[in-house]
Amino acid sequence: MSSRIILNAFEMSCVTHQAPGLWRHPENRADRYNRLDYWIELAQLLERGTFDAIFIADVVGVYDVYRDSAAPALIDAAQIPVGDPLLQVPAMAAATSKIGFGVTVASTYAQPYALARTFSTLDHFTGGRVGWNVVTAYLNSAARNLGLGDQIAHDDRYEIADEFLDVAYKLWEGSWEDGATIRDRAAGVFTDPARVHPIEHHGRFYDVPGIHLSEPSPQRTPVIFQTGASPRGQEFAARHGEAIFINGLVPDLTRRVTDSIRDKAEQVGRTRESVKILTLATVIVAETDEAAQAKYADYRGYVSLEGALALYGGWSGVDLSTLDPDQPLQYVDTDAARSALSIFTKADPTRSWTPRDIAEYVGIGGIGPVIVGGPETVADELERWIEVGGIDGFNLAYVVTPGTFEDIVELLVPELRRRGRVWDDYEGDTLRERLSGSAVVPEWHPAHQYRGAYAERRSAADGNASLVVT
Repeated sequence: MSSRIILNAFEMSCVTHQAPGLWRHPENRADRYNRLDYWIELAQLLERGTFDAIFIADVVGVYDVYRDSAAPALIDAAQIPVGDPLLQVPAMAAATSKIGFGVTVASTYAQPYALARTFSTLDHFTGGRVGWNVVTAYLNSAARNLGLGDQIAHDDRYEIADEFLDVAYKLWEGSWEDGATIRDRAAGVFTDPARVHPIEHHGRFYDVPGIHLSEPSPQRTPVIFQTGASPRGQEFAARHGEAIFINGLVPDLTRRVTDSIRDKAEQVGRTRESVKILTLATVIVAETDEAAQAKYADYRGYVSLEGALALYGGWSGVDLSTLDPDQPLQYVDTDAARSALSIFTKADPTRSWTPRDIAEYVGIGGIGPVIVGGPETVADELERWIEVGGIDGFNLAYVVTPGTFEDIVELLVPELRRRGRVWDDYEGDTLRERLSGSAVVPEWHPAHQYRGAYAERRSAADGNASLVVT
């Protein structure tokens, strides 16, 4: 039997996500991103299509590398204005019962003690349907406006993220024992303090001595998504990522990245199959191949090359306005998202990309393939990516919303169901169960070591008794 294809809708709380200029299209309703009814209706649509999750991207800075100005991004609404990705999730959860929610938060700009509470709260409110896409951020504008001055060096951000997650795992898995919350009205005891434990974390970047603020949620630790394809990013993903999001241009070149990630997972004691790898793709589907191609041609007429270069400048850290538009691009190390630069300079030694080529490519779908055709043609190509690229599923971006997702749900999903590639209905109750079949973090995961680890040690009932937990 063919393996199931994981389908996430790739969204962002903004107008222009992966298709700069398309906000002008008469069928695009992306400018309603700041209304709750937009998100509620989208979640209900995608749940009808048995999507695994809505994967919400985020940045906390402005794309101001291109032309050394925020103006191009502002003109094309290129991920600015942008809302908080966390706040629409409870509304979507209340309007649905099964679809999951993957939310992007940069560990670089958060605090583990506070963010652990946020994700526990979301996990409660969603009934165990939430995941955290752990990123380390890449925009210098974010670093400046959050008081860090220059961007923290690329690999150093991962060192911080490693410890951040270690603190969060201790809070989620170890601080509160199962059964700590007893809700005994007759005895007047809501929580048994003997079953709640301070984590006493004293590390290089964080000092968190106390107890978790939230009682255990259905998943305790949210599903950990990770986005990063640099060598250091792959190491981080192999250790923490239950699902890993990458970019790829063509399946055979993408296979090199997926094999590398699975190799690294094996090196840290995981099975290759425990890694669920997703790639970005944009699907334009219609009743026939000809109708889909006509739709694609119509969309191309709205692409903004300036908006595309604004986005790419932020992703890569390189201002392509300073280069000859027809001169092949060369790789240089930056502290931005290195995969965004290497994919056009190092991934395929047989092809050279000029700034003009990149702008035209990024114009629809960002750094990912655009798959155009009738339902059978698109399904064939998705299956080819699965088999040749070694991936498990897709983060599907939109060109226009909700139209792109409506076409996928109404035309493509029935074809994938016919082939046994997607669910007829959801299986399992939580996002983790649907992704891996496990209700709790699996034994290979670094969070697992803290499950019940403090049960025989100091509790909240012991006041200020001293204890060092390693």
